[in-house]
Amino acid sequence: MSQGAGVSVDGVGDVLIVTAVEVERNALLRGLRDESPFDVLAGGVGPAAAAASAAVRMTRRSYRLVICAGIGGGFPGRAEVGSLVVADEAVAADLGAETPEGFLTLDELGFGSTRIRTDEGSSARLAKALQEAGLPVVVGPVLTVSSVTGTAATAEERARRVPAAAAEAMEGYGVGVAAQNAGVPFLEIRAVSNPVGPRDRGAWKIGEALERLTEAGTIIREVFG
Repeated sequence: MSQGAGVSVDGVGDVLIVTAVEVERNALLRGLRDESPFDVLAGGVGPAAAAASAAVRMTRRSYRLVICAGIGGGFPGRAEVGSLVVADEAVAADLGAETPEGFLTLDELGFGSTRIRTDEGSSARLAKALQEAGLPVVVGPVLTVSSVTGTAATAEERARRVPAAAAEAMEGYGVGVAAQNAGVPFLEIRAVSNPVGPRDRGAWKIGEALERLTEAGTIIREVFG
């Protein structure tokens, strides 16, 4: 099989997991117990860095699954702090153009799509296993943003454009594009550290979210190991 070629989720090959930063990578490794077949990469912050890192990695090895994982913000009423979000799609929420009439997505401009669907079967298996383990889990779109939401107005606008949005982070769409181009199934999972909205660092629960990410890593190992 050529390097970067996709294989089925149940076939041979490793699982590539892309986080943004080392602290997320380390949290996952604690749950994965540093075991094969997982290749865990801290690919950088933002969709461009994550996409480039994932794409380069996939030219060197063959993978059966690519997972973007880390912490993120949860939309109040959809995914509360301390919960896990398994994405059914990654949505590039700020990729498009502002107009006097409002924001136009890349889809509306006719230049491509801002949405990458995750692998349905794999997402369902992971969400079910997390639920059976007693972990709080929500399935829904995860927004990919280059600028983290910091005001109520921005949160409301993004929720209006993607009504089912459960969480936001900064890498999923980029990793999804890289996986899609390589023909490899893609997943995204986020541990919620803060509500999407006004920026209040004092209310963030980063330590707790990283612990939840470790718990998710244990389940990922059981489901895809």
